[in-house]
Amino acid sequence: MTPQPFTDLITVTAVDAGVFTAHIDDMWTIGPKVHGGCMMALCAAAARSSVPDAADLGPVALSANYLNAPDPGEVQLSTTIRKRGRQVNLIEVELSQRGRIAVTCSVTLGPLDAKPPRHQVPLAASAMAVEPPDDALRVTPDHPMGQVVHVAHGCDLRMDGATPFLTGAEGEPVTQMWLRPFASDEADPDVAMLFALMAGDITPPVTMNRGHFGWTPTVQLTTYLRRRPAPGWLRVMASSTVIGDTWFEEDHLILDANGQVVVQSRQMAMLPLGS
Repeated sequence: MTPQPFTDLITVTAVDAGVFTAHIDDMWTIGPKVHGGCMMALCAAAARSSVPDAADLGPVALSANYLNAPDPGEVQLSTTIRKRGRQVNLIEVELSQRGRIAVTCSVTLGPLDAKPPRHQVPLAASAMAVEPPDDALRVTPDHPMGQVVHVAHGCDLRMDGATPFLTGAEGEPVTQMWLRPFASDEADPDVAMLFALMAGDITPPVTMNRGHFGWTPTVQLTTYLRRRPAPGWLRVMASSTVIGDTWFEEDHLILDANGQVVVQSRQMAMLPLGS
């Protein structure tokens, strides 16, 4: 196990103007296929690498369409700069494997918030403990969930022990978890930033709390990165308001150790076939 697995994931190598390659390890998968949030983080890394002097800019808004589910291994990222502005830059990224496009992602680079917000409504996630409580489930490689959610091998991930589907019960389509990157990854502010971005797709489908199990393919994911996370645990709350016959939306809200909103995301996904 490498001491900095997420750093390795988002490392891109330039092979031509605006074209990069990267290697996705087996751990960054859900079942046999690459995790959607990891691919979004990789697209963000390629976008930042394609723009000169982007060190102070963050991927503040991303919109990804998932066309195919790639396997772990080498991928290619092709970037096109659509806008260069004083504060805002727009880059389109295509992630492909063996000549087949898997993800198209529009990445907006811009300045991140650093000061306290001027206005913020009360957030349910603020009631979560800053650190995972003793009864939180640590998802390890030998746990049944860890045998499917391989992403948990590359970070410290803990589920709320009261999550209904963990005990075979049904309940509201809401899940809570805590996670943080390994120390070597967290030590690099840019890596920690993209890790938080990846976490906008981290929870098991909230539909599992309603008894719907199986693969729930994401077709579109929009994520906002509001600020760089403070060191420490990220608090994640995921929820859905409408679960239809075919489609459901899932929202993620992520707070850092200081209680600041770091990431907001929404995805449209499909219920498992036959559910």
